[in-house]
This record gives sequence, structure tokens and C-alpha cells, in this order.
Amino acid sequence: MSPQTETKAGVGFQAGVKDYKLTYYTPEYETKDTDILAAFRVTPQPGVPPEEAGAAVAAESSTGTWTTVWTDGLTSLDRYKGRCYHIEPVPGEEDQYICYVAYPLDLFEEGSVTNMFTSIVGNVFGFKALRALRLEDLRIPPAYAKTFHGPPHGIQVERDKLNKYGRPLLGCTIKPKLGLSAKNYGRACYECLRGGLDFTKDDENVNSQPFMRWRDRFVFVAEAIYKAQAETGEIKGHYLNATAGTC
Repeated sequence: MSPQTETKAGVGFQAGVKDYKLTYYTPEYETKDTDILAAFRVTPQPGVPPEEAGAAVAAESSTGTWTTVWTDGLTSLDRYKGRCYHIEPVPGEEDQYICYVAYPLDLFEEGSVTNMFTSIVGNVFGFKALRALRLEDLRIPPAYAKTFHGPPHGIQVERDKLNKYGRPLLGCTIKPKLGLSAKNYGRACYECLRGGLDFTKDDENVNSQPFMRWRDRFVFVAEAIYKAQAETGEIKGHYLNATAGTC
């Protein structure tokens, strides 16, 4: 039997751990107008140089991981990687540094705050090389900000729906925000709308709790709106909190 020969993959790739700063600390890098720039306050673990800590933040929040993998060769890391391009000590604080990291725009989904913050302030905060980490500042370039189109309904749509023009819209949040039954919640909405308000709204932490389920609140609030409209001759509204899987 002929001896086993070494494959090209075995020759060209060697697994293992290498310092992040070899790839992700680039003090010579000149930031671009389209880069997302983040400033992190970093406290490295004892024995970890600030350059390694800053590079680790850039790596773990972009294309890097704790070990070298062969699939690194299948993409252009220079195009997609985050870069720690500047580090400065925090005045008056021992072993604390501000590490500046630049991220190329192609790393992020257009118009997605969730995707952006999942990357920049995600699992990197549990990284073992860091004793403490805090995002101090973030610069979002116009090229990325323009991908956020804002709410689908602007003020003109709200005015059209309520048939109210030439003055501010008047509304309120129902209080107490927690503890009312759906029936009493609807009663409070009716009194507010009957008294002259254009709309009422749910508080942000009113969802579908045991004391007032979402569907029950919807039914009683709808009844309140129709009743107030019939008595005042005006269009009324209510903004229901539907930000979670409660309906």
C-alpha cells in the first residue's frame, strides 16, 4: 500500500489560534465617509494589551472568531472586516482605553437597527479577553441613515384618518397603565374621547397580561371609539400596542 499523501488543503491551511491584532488592528487605516464608526471604552483582562483587546472587539463584532478557520480563505476579509484603527487611554482611569472601530457598510442590512446593534453590541460583550466593555459613541453615515425610511404613516396620514387639520392632535395615555380590566380600560378611553381628545393610546408596557388580554382590550376600545364618534360626530382613534406576539 502506498503511503498516504498530504492534500493541498493540509499543506495550505493550519488550524489554530492567532492574535487578533495581526489582522484587525490597523492604525494606518483611513476611515471612509461610508464607514460606521464606534467608540468603545475597553478594560482588558490583566496581561491583555490594549491593541489586542481593541482588535478583538473589531473582530468579534464583524468577521472574526476565536480560532483560524479554513473558510476565511473563501471571502475577502479586507473588504468586510471591522478595524480597530485608533486607541487612546482614558484620562484618570487605570487600564481603560477608548478603542475606535470602523465597520464597512456592507456588513449591515439596509434599514435594520436590529441587525446593526446585534453586530456591534452583541455577544462581544461576553468576550473573555475583556474585563469590561461599553459603547460610548456611534457615528452612522448618511449613506446608511438614508436606508431607514421611517414609519409608514406620517403625520399627514394620521390627519387624514382623523379628519383633523390646522391644529395639534390631542391625545393621552390611559392611566393607571397596568392593572385595569379590559372593560374599565375601554371605559377610560370613552371618557377621554367623549371629553374632546382626538385619540388615546396604550402605554408601552401594556401588552397581553392576565388582567387584560389584548383581544379583550381591542373589543372594548373599539366599542369606546364607536360610541364616542356617534355622540360627538367626530372621528376618534386609539393606538394599540402590537409590538409583540400578543394578537
